[in-house]
Amino acid sequence: MSSLFRRKPADVASSEPAPEEVTDAAARPKSYTPSKRELGQATPKRQSTARKVNAEAPANRREAMKQMRERQKVERAEAAEGMRAGDERYLLARDRGPERKLVRNVIDSRRTVGTWFFGGALIVLVGSTVRVPAVQLASNLLWALLAIAVIVDSVLISRKVKRLVKERFPKTQQRMGSLQLYGVMRGLTFRRMRMPKPQVNLGDKS
Repeated sequence: MSSLFRRKPADVASSEPAPEEVTDAAARPKSYTPSKRELGQATPKRQSTARKVNAEAPANRREAMKQMRERQKVERAEAAEGMRAGDERYLLARDRGPERKLVRNVIDSRRTVGTWFFGGALIVLVGSTVRVPAVQLASNLLWALLAIAVIVDSVLISRKVKRLVKERFPKTQQRMGSLQLYGVMRGLTFRRMRMPKPQVNLGDKS
């Protein structure tokens, strides 16, 4: 009968604590509380905040106004960069919409007479002040040629804008006259001064 209650050597070995555990347990005080790591429980990680506060809470109204101006400065710089890049979120109402983007690409992909108009007008202005009949006559002729060239170029721009908009946006709700005027006015602006900045190169297909 004694053999029935006798424990096997393997069971005795498995139930005995490891030497390291015995040593640790002896060294611990009676009031020691085991950690979750020792108990085999994973410690939950703290969730990181979505965004750290860059600046402390303003101490007074003057500090609050300073922080507000700095924040507005950053927002204005971001809006200006987005406008130059043609981001729809930052564009003015006159520049929004796929139709107007198409018009901009039409103008920016070609050379327009309007970009030379103001330079020619400056030459005419200077020439008209010279009290030499030949110079004044040449200035007047140059002014007339520039005016005719701008009119012809504006007509060509208007026709191309109308044709492309009807082809690509047959159901557009935009007024055609407004789109044509938008293209003509952009054509009169120097390429480097256009806003939004040109997104196509000269000679590209619009």
